[in-house]
Amino acid sequence: MTSKRLTTWIVVSLVLGVVLGYGVHVGASEATATRFADGIGLLPFAFLRLIKMIIAPLVFATLVVGIAKMGDIATVGRVGGKALAWFVGASLISLVLGLIIVQIFEPGRALHLPVPDVGATSGLSASGMSLKSFIEHTLPTSAIDAMARNEILQIVVFSLFFGTAMAALGERARVVLEGLDALAQIMLKVTGYVMIFAPLAVLGALAGTVAKEGLGIIGVYGLFIGEFYLGLAVLWGILVTLGVVFVGPGVLRLVRGIRGPVLLAFSTASSEAAYPRTLEELERFGCSNRVASFVLPVGYSFNLDGSMMYCTFAIMFIAQAYGIEVSLAQQVAMVAVLMLTSKGIAGVPRASLVVVAAALTQFNLPEAGMLLLLGIDHFLDMGRSATNVVGNSIATAVVCRWEGELQTLEADVRPTHA
Repeated sequence: MTSKRLTTWIVVSLVLGVVLGYGVHVGASEATATRFADGIGLLPFAFLRLIKMIIAPLVFATLVVGIAKMGDIATVGRVGGKALAWFVGASLISLVLGLIIVQIFEPGRALHLPVPDVGATSGLSASGMSLKSFIEHTLPTSAIDAMARNEILQIVVFSLFFGTAMAALGERARVVLEGLDALAQIMLKVTGYVMIFAPLAVLGALAGTVAKEGLGIIGVYGLFIGEFYLGLAVLWGILVTLGVVFVGPGVLRLVRGIRGPVLLAFSTASSEAAYPRTLEELERFGCSNRVASFVLPVGYSFNLDGSMMYCTFAIMFIAQAYGIEVSLAQQVAMVAVLMLTSKGIAGVPRASLVVVAAALTQFNLPEAGMLLLLGIDHFLDMGRSATNVVGNSIATAVVCRWEGELQTLEADVRPTHA
């Protein structure tokens, strides 16, 4: 299935899912709607399992090949440094933007909730983002175990060591390099087969959620959701503008090209689901395989722009809901803490919620405030996931341009400096 046709079918499935889910919600009993949601929810469940089946070998093969083709450790360090500089800058913009937007609109002020009892909790493990947990999610005890559990950051760390060693060995590692290159091509072919089922997953995800929750949940929290999505739109505008500055107007062609992966991430609320197709679109845009295969998977661990904006937005929303003032000094400290604790959250279930829960505890805000967001988190996660795809795509294109590894149309070319 071509990218254009896949995008069309995803959009159709999105609409059908909402219509079907709403029909069940209003025409069936609550018990029947729940059974329907559980049954049709097997479609996205099965699809995401297929995607997870692909991720580990694809990330490992493409990342190792990309590093090995760079030829030396100095090149790996240079590209990694440029990528990290962009990731830190984009994360800072996302965090600060979340703070600004939520304080302009103040969506939590209308709730006027009493501060809950000290013992009230959200049920989320706020200790998930401790220093020890960060190390556990970063450094693998076994490469096989990391791949079995799809710990992306651990796979990236192992791939960095493996690829660097291959680059150092040169011709002696040629056979392994060619084998992994072939494995990457095979996995991309497998990706094409798996993507055939994407529209069914989209249909199931939306139909199940709407059938169980109805459209009412969107109405109840409509203001919060609308303002959050407005913030995401502003963030998209900033990222695309920066892409035009550093890459050229051709970045708009990239944004059009990734509409399929973005829709897939949005409708399934999983940026992982869009990874293989995003990599293909970046290479089609003109990004070098060796740089894209290195920057994109690293970005999935260190450059979650949508999730970053959500963290500050959600924390300040909860503070507003309970009438708790957060000083400017606390806000600055919050940005610094989130900048560090949010890195390496890839693979953590409901990662953004866990990060927010940990930050609430650290800044003496009611952890039970997370209960205000759990009901609509799926709708928020859809926007976060789509934004993560856009942010990582533009980041990869920028680093490719800085490295002189971006083949663009002549009209797109403009001088830039790293």
